[in-house]
Amino acid sequence: MRLTNELTGSLNKFLNWDKRRMDCFVNLLIALMMVQTVNLKKLANAMPLKAKVDSTYRRLQRFFSKFHVDYVKLAQLIVSLFGFNRGKHYLILDRTNWKWGDRNINVLFLCMAYKRIAIPIFWLSLNKRGNSSTRERIALIERFISVFGTKHIAGILGDREFVGKKWFSYLKDRQLPFYIRIKRNNKTKDPKDGTTEIARLFRNLSFQEATLLKGKRLLYGHQVFVTGAKIEGDYLIVISNKKPPKHNPLEAIDIYAIRWRIETLFGCLKSRGFNFEDTHITHRKRIKQMIAVLTIAFCWAQLTGQWRCNNEKKITIKKHGRPQYSVFRYGLNWISEKLFKRGQQLQILTKITLQIFDVGIDRAMNQWL
Repeated sequence: MRLTNELTGSLNKFLNWDKRRMDCFVNLLIALMMVQTVNLKKLANAMPLKAKVDSTYRRLQRFFSKFHVDYVKLAQLIVSLFGFNRGKHYLILDRTNWKWGDRNINVLFLCMAYKRIAIPIFWLSLNKRGNSSTRERIALIERFISVFGTKHIAGILGDREFVGKKWFSYLKDRQLPFYIRIKRNNKTKDPKDGTTEIARLFRNLSFQEATLLKGKRLLYGHQVFVTGAKIEGDYLIVISNKKPPKHNPLEAIDIYAIRWRIETLFGCLKSRGFNFEDTHITHRKRIKQMIAVLTIAFCWAQLTGQWRCNNEKKITIKKHGRPQYSVFRYGLNWISEKLFKRGQQLQILTKITLQIFDVGIDRAMNQWL
């Protein structure tokens, strides 16, 4: 298949993997776009190879058990595909986890916010259930900084899990702005009430009303700015080490809202895209490699969707005001359709795919090699 050969050659200009491994990787990508599941049996059936299905299945098992992925090079390629090496961007930390049998699959992601989605840059497969530790979060941030520096970081966004005195000390020492949601029952001092739950300071708000508390408040051993809003059945309370501008005192709430883009990403990797939870793989190293495959497939679909919006037809907006498809799904549907139709449609797919990847690969080679 020409698409396989061309994409193998294009990606390998930068990644420089062993040809057999790259062939397997690209054929795996193509199969993933067709069947949209990480179940290895189904992928083996869909891979465009002459070998028998059982032989292909064993080849996939060997790929995940023996092949070493250079995650730094992969991150450099992803950053270049989306032009992240220009300007500043918000980094989002979050976990996704589920159980397969009695094994916990628990992955911590560090992503860059991009339009209405989040793009995975680095990830860590945890050897436990539950929340990440300060050490694990710092490891991901430090890996990003060691490769890309701090000049492209506009701030760190995280949900209520990502709190702690040592964690905030690290972010302050690194001079990284943060916008983190905290729990409503966190204690702080108030001139009127003494020590009180932070949510009590927002109890007079109306539904969907928001305000910035005057001055800084002591939380997790640090003086921080606190912005809160009353939402349905709860409070949205965001702390930051960066003083909000006078023209937008509620800036922290607006910036924190960007964090929700990672939930959209998880949907793309799972039920609304590649059905990551279908995997029977539980080994941490292999899970990490599977995410590498999913990330490139996700980037391919997302960038193809953008290309369609810019060059073919924009996504239809339905009567309720929401788009008919996400950009990711718009691209994935188009790729899948071309792969199944083959012939001239496959030639069109090959041409557009190479255009998309070659731009990013050229950027990567100029920037990182």
